[in-house]
Amino acid sequence: MSTVTTRLRENEIRPDHLRAGQAEALRRDVKRLQATRDAFVACSCPACEQDRPRPRFHKHGFDWTECGSCGTCYMNPRPTETILADYYAGSELYAYWAEHVFPASDAARREKIHAPRLDRIVAECDRLGIARGTLLEVGAGYGTFCSLAAQRGAFSRIIAIEPTVDHDGCRCGPRVQWIARRIEEVSDDELPPVDVACSFETIEHLLNPRAFVEDCGRRLRGGGLLVLTCPNVRGFEVEVLGAAAPAVQPEHINLFHPDSLRGLVERCGLDVIEVTTPGRLDAELVRKAVLAGDFDLSGQCFLRRVLRDEWERLGGPFQEFLAQNGLSSHMWLMARKP
Repeated sequence: MSTVTTRLRENEIRPDHLRAGQAEALRRDVKRLQATRDAFVACSCPACEQDRPRPRFHKHGFDWTECGSCGTCYMNPRPTETILADYYAGSELYAYWAEHVFPASDAARREKIHAPRLDRIVAECDRLGIARGTLLEVGAGYGTFCSLAAQRGAFSRIIAIEPTVDHDGCRCGPRVQWIARRIEEVSDDELPPVDVACSFETIEHLLNPRAFVEDCGRRLRGGGLLVLTCPNVRGFEVEVLGAAAPAVQPEHINLFHPDSLRGLVERCGLDVIEVTTPGRLDAELVRKAVLAGDFDLSGQCFLRRVLRDEWERLGGPFQEFLAQNGLSSHMWLMARKP
């Protein structure tokens, strides 16, 4: 069961005073991606590979369909590999985050996001008898999680894979082996079998999530642990706000839910231990939309009471309820290699 252990406010990880700059950078990124729209390609479901799409979201000129078989939502049509690579390489939003948002929120992210993640992974390894030898993070960003793991001595060896940041740009220090390429480009000689592979908020960005999970699984030792996190399209924030939800954005081309992510990982030959939704921001994000006038609570007596009238008393317990009952829009999956 998921439990909200640390109170987190959005302003701590996405500072309010930087919000206008983020919005402007995203607007320019979207405009650049829209110019390539004619070259987008239709696709089948990235989770179950069935081709039974039905309309779900439309935003910024892009469409997300819902799989009629498993319920996964995915951008369809979507960019080609070349278009997506160019989009990330020239992203003004990513540059803005690197220059402004991450430095301003690094301490809070380390304490309230990365530390609980590490604690949970270490506890799970100890519970299951998984050796804390080699930890691999795929999509390591600027290395905060790996840096923390190295600082604490949680694993004997730590390897970070991040294709968009070179070694000079990472912040994890000499105790972390840094590989600035995609995982599929890394040979077995460079990356021997690992005990734990984790990937936070990455799989939703990928054109071929199944190949990604299979590759992560192939790098694990027998009995090794895979940890994935990503948005949950059936969580409160997305269900209430729809296309206006922050989780629905052009770079999130796959939006899984607990059952569909479980199905994908199991089809890749791994044994799923649990899927939980330990999110801590759903209620606050919807509340902000209400206060900004972007979401109308007319006729929603219960939500008006929780999100507006008695927020200080009910907001925290309501978020706890969402997290404990699989209803948060942030998802966490753990699986083992047989």
